Amino acid sequence: MANELVLIVDDERNIVELIELYMKQAGYRTQKAYDGQTALDFVQTNPPAIIILDLMLPQVDGWDVCKRVRAKSDVPIIMLTARDDAIDKIVGLEIGADDYLTKPFNPRELVARIKAILRRTRSDGDRHAGEDLLQVARLHIDRARHETLADGKQIKLRAKEFDLLVLLAENRGIVFSRERLLEAVWGFDFAGETRTVDVHIAQLRKHIAGSGVEIETVFGVGYKLTMAP
Repeated sequence: MANELVLIVDDERNIVELIELYMKQAGYRTQKAYDGQTALDFVQTNPPAIIILDLMLPQVDGWDVCKRVRAKSDVPIIMLTARDDAIDKIVGLEIGADDYLTKPFNPRELVARIKAILRRTRSDGDRHAGEDLLQVARLHIDRARHETLADGKQIKLRAKEFDLLVLLAENRGIVFSRERLLEAVWGFDFAGETRTVDVHIAQLRKHIAGSGVEIETVFGVGYKLTMAP
């Protein structure tokens, strides 16, 4: 974890300085960008371990930065929004963000979330080869390569979608509540934000259609992976 590079993208310099202070105290290196285009240039020349990305940016806004980065890279992205608006959060997740925080936020919480995301990212490479492959019906998951085939066709999943799919596939038939999925995949409490799970499940259902499995809603309880009829 020590010395990993965090790219901080925000046009409010006081927020950038505050985040940078806490990142350095936690042992991370930092790179700063005050507009979207500069952030995209940094990602090209010096790829970070994670990006902290404000939505409201000059030149290129946070939405476009996220979409452009995600088109070429799986680097984790935490979005910052000044509005406590569910639509902003849902759209951010749908275009590829891994997480979000609403301003004002607690910098210690941001550090905790970064640690959790990077810990999960590193753990993908720590498995033994025999543990990497997972098959359910016509769904093939390679955890080491972070690749998924549905009915023989490769599908591209975002980091959280992949983690959700692996968890459900490893525990086929077991019902997970939204709160339990948040804790297992996101690694911290998202009380009151279970819509995050619903958005990712909806996307996963589209991706795995025709693979012989489906994600079933157990009303009033949560979700489980089952064999398709």
